[in-house]
Amino acid sequence: MFFKEQAIEINHMDIIFRSARAEDAEQLMSYLIATSKETPFLIREPEEITLTLQQEENFLREKEESPRELLLLALENGNHIGSCSISSLGGFSRYAHRCSIAIALYQKYCGQGIGRKMMEAALKAAEEMGYEQAELEVASSNYLAIALYKSLGFTKYGVFPDNMKYKDGSYEDAFWMMKKLRQQP
Repeated sequence: MFFKEQAIEINHMDIIFRSARAEDAEQLMSYLIATSKETPFLIREPEEITLTLQQEENFLREKEESPRELLLLALENGNHIGSCSISSLGGFSRYAHRCSIAIALYQKYCGQGIGRKMMEAALKAAEEMGYEQAELEVASSNYLAIALYKSLGFTKYGVFPDNMKYKDGSYEDAFWMMKKLRQQP
């Protein structure tokens, strides 16, 4: 989905929201590695990010061309500071009403309202794409994210025990959360 560029002020910062483009590939690859190093709440270790530049460019083109997918970027002064994605759940008609949403920001931008505004923009886009509900998975100890999701109307519907296993051998549960975007007919 193409997301029309939006300029907003958040916490005295001029932030741009726009769709990711193929030319963002190199910056996004660096972002994936950096955010994976900054937090234990993402699904990959930094060394597991092994995409080639070509693979990332192709991925971004597919997102941009898909009418039911979105990779929304947040930029400050032209620098990428976070992203939020909307993904379909496989293309089956019985799942066509559902989408998955995921978000990550560089840590220095967390807690400033940027994630909230990105989520709001992405949820609105998901509804415009025809989705009826948005779903996400969140690490059970990611209390700030859980509070944000609840404040946006997400409800916890389940727990996935031992969802992630860290290098030190410890485990992290995950919560499944969902938000109704529109009422079913």
